[in-house]
Amino acid sequence: MIELILGGARSGKSKLAEKKAAESGLEVIYIATATVHDGEMADRVEHHRAQRPDHWAVIEEPLLLAKTLKEQANDNRCLLVDCLTLWMTNLLCHENPDVFHEQRAELLSCLKALKGQVIFVSNEVGMGIVPMGELTRKFCDETGRLHQNLAEQADRVVLTVAGLPHVLKDETAAL
Repeated sequence: MIELILGGARSGKSKLAEKKAAESGLEVIYIATATVHDGEMADRVEHHRAQRPDHWAVIEEPLLLAKTLKEQANDNRCLLVDCLTLWMTNLLCHENPDVFHEQRAELLSCLKALKGQVIFVSNEVGMGIVPMGELTRKFCDETGRLHQNLAEQADRVVLTVAGLPHVLKDETAAL
């Protein structure tokens, strides 16, 4: 089961994902993609750390997400990836531009083979104005493409606004 939870900054998407993971009844492994380069980001990471249960295993993986998912996925686990937009930033800012294309392709190609439950959290960045900078425009374009490709393969897609989940796709309803 693949679920994609989208939303803006402070929309409640991570809270919703953590609630779903906790309610899954499965062992939860939290896959954090953030890298900390300043105090503000350290505060954000600490906020997320404080919200999740202590018994959840945490894997910090800023680049090799598909590899980590393939290694960790099994029928008795829920993998919670928070978040794809930070992962995209890490890839797009990598010194080797091929890393972005390789890792993105690897992620999209491994999804259907993953066992258990996987919940992806990502920022919906395509609802605002078109950014002025080249890198920022590329980030928005590539993140939008990733969301479309992931949503195509996902069993469930939810957009979170003001803490309220809006189901966009649910192929699990009949299950």
